[in-house]
Amino acid sequence: MAETSVAPTIRREIDNSICVLTFDRPDSGANIFDAATLSDLDQQLDFIEEKDSLEGAIILSGKKSIFVAGADLKTLLNQAQTGEMRAFIAGGQRIFNRLAALKIPTCAAIHGACAGGGYEITLACDWRVASNDPVTRIGLPETTLGLVPAWGGCTRLPRLIGAENAAEVILKGKLYSAAEAKQLGLVDEVVAPEKLLEAARRKLRDGKRPSLSPVPRGESDGGAAGEGKTSAALRASGNLAPARALEIIRKNLSLDQSLAAELDAIVELDETDATQNLIRNFFLAEKYKRGSSKQTPEKITHAAVIGAGIMGSGIAQWLSSRGVSVILRDVGTEELTRGLANIEKTYADAVKRGIMTEEKAKEGRARIVASSAPIEMRDVQVVIEAASEKLEIKEQIFRDLAQKAPHAAMLATNTSALPISDLAAETKTPERVIGLHFFNPVSRMKLVEVVVGTETSDDTIGRALGFVRQIAKLPVIVRDSPGFLVNRVLFPYLLEAAELFENGVSGQEIDNALLQWGMPMGPLRLIDEIGVDITVDIANTLEKAYGQRDRAPKILREMQSAKIFGRKSGGGFYKYEGKLQTPNAQIEKWRATQPVIPSENATPARSEGSRSGTLKATQRDPSTALSSAQDDVSFRLMFLMVNEATRCLEEKVVASPEDADYGMILGTGFPAWRGGPLRFAENFGMKKLVEEMEELAQTNEKYTPCELLKKHARDGTKFYGN
Repeated sequence: MAETSVAPTIRREIDNSICVLTFDRPDSGANIFDAATLSDLDQQLDFIEEKDSLEGAIILSGKKSIFVAGADLKTLLNQAQTGEMRAFIAGGQRIFNRLAALKIPTCAAIHGACAGGGYEITLACDWRVASNDPVTRIGLPETTLGLVPAWGGCTRLPRLIGAENAAEVILKGKLYSAAEAKQLGLVDEVVAPEKLLEAARRKLRDGKRPSLSPVPRGESDGGAAGEGKTSAALRASGNLAPARALEIIRKNLSLDQSLAAELDAIVELDETDATQNLIRNFFLAEKYKRGSSKQTPEKITHAAVIGAGIMGSGIAQWLSSRGVSVILRDVGTEELTRGLANIEKTYADAVKRGIMTEEKAKEGRARIVASSAPIEMRDVQVVIEAASEKLEIKEQIFRDLAQKAPHAAMLATNTSALPISDLAAETKTPERVIGLHFFNPVSRMKLVEVVVGTETSDDTIGRALGFVRQIAKLPVIVRDSPGFLVNRVLFPYLLEAAELFENGVSGQEIDNALLQWGMPMGPLRLIDEIGVDITVDIANTLEKAYGQRDRAPKILREMQSAKIFGRKSGGGFYKYEGKLQTPNAQIEKWRATQPVIPSENATPARSEGSRSGTLKATQRDPSTALSSAQDDVSFRLMFLMVNEATRCLEEKVVASPEDADYGMILGTGFPAWRGGPLRFAENFGMKKLVEEMEELAQTNEKYTPCELLKKHARDGTKFYGN
């Protein structure tokens, strides 16, 4: 007869001398490790150690799609402030060590997400069996959050699967399917969900697992582990966790020494700005995925996209891949042919990269109907205009849509800078007009700016947010104003980079400085990708609203006149030949002969490891080594981004600092470990930031800090409460 006992988070059942511990956190869809759960586990281990009649123990989950999701991240974030982290992690290590030391065999029966500490408890078991259900995902994602696996992940996994394989799993931070986990050695067996408990019982008959081997010396010296990565190279990313994890894996430590190294590493990392920013970003991602609405939004199944260019075809492809039927319209067959070719290439690439099967790609293609002739839009629920960035063209389209799509619940535009309210004025129903600004490439960029016009209704806003989440994108609401959020904040940074180049600073120095700072691409290379012509057009729009700080420098206008447009024309700031990228000698005639940064008396520079820094003179010697000039360029450009992001908050273009920061992380690749422009400003020091900007502003007025920045510096306040 089965004997059952219930603790707050763990249910215990004894059946045929096997103790089954079921993690089942009350009033929650997930199991996590917090202090209460660890305490319950500790008590259950007391029982098991004292019960001589037990022949084995099984750990499983009572949740539908979660095994254990790992440590409670809110607890870790708070402990960075209170100093309680060391005791919490050490307590978890002690309890997991007790599990590993049990005299009876143990098996983890894994069904659902098994991440971080959730996988580390299974490593403390002798055996691991997993269900083949798609909800089962297994791995150690801690390094992506700026942490290291510190409940035995860096210690037990290398002893289980070897240092090289363990380094790959831990440094990538990926969650694997059950089949992939079996192939890597993360689990011993994969079975159907209904056979999971039976398989775990059967595995117990194999007895205790032979003692885990020490990490082989040939691997622990770093010859193979980490795929040749060096700790110095990993540290350059700003997220120090991968480097710390690799150091622990490579060292030839005893089990106790390795656990101690894990503990030291996670405590030290948890106190850094980078780790706290990465953990906050995790919560922001969850917030933007879920939204705050309690109502289930109407599902969109029929859409129309007007314009088959790069953006229009990209949007059509994405919608069709997410189960939405799409009418793709353009004025000519040539434009449609190019658009359909783009769609085909995106689908083919997705199949090649294993993102989807050929069958799914075929189903997606079949959902698109392309037409150069007017077509009935009776069943269309949303129309997305993605035509050329010319106001008069878009206004004509919206006049037509008002008549041809009278039943569409939303009339949306993908404009990147033009006023939504002007387009809404061309219709008789401005309340259903909204901006849905996707980013290029649509298949890879998660952000959609939801742009609210002066007459956009709450129903339309709610419908738009639901639609964006339905198609697996992340929405950020912005008020209708030139450039919205991302382009408005990005462009002063891009234009200043071009002006620095015009004034003689080398393109490679500018781009390399920003790459080292953490941006995914240098600003000049980004202009080449956007297109010089489009950059100038957007700058002209922004300059009308915001003045000189958004004026395109002369070199960009010269390049536009000469049809030097960037990558699409074969050359811009760089020449592009296949995968080769070299400086473009063709544009040297428009540059200053001596490198002179426009603001001749001051440029920001500081030690990257400190919170604040000291300015140094900017009259640069052309022979100056790149490393000594990188901070000059990177901080100079970043201060402009901070200033514009603050203006967006000040003018209520966005409702919160989170919207500004997360929008820039998603929309531009702003380094997540820096937390976004406003978090970066806080970490830099608000008072010091304003002082340095005011010094720069003495010779270049675009650096004049906005009022909100000055207020925070004066009052000692911050954008965020924490």
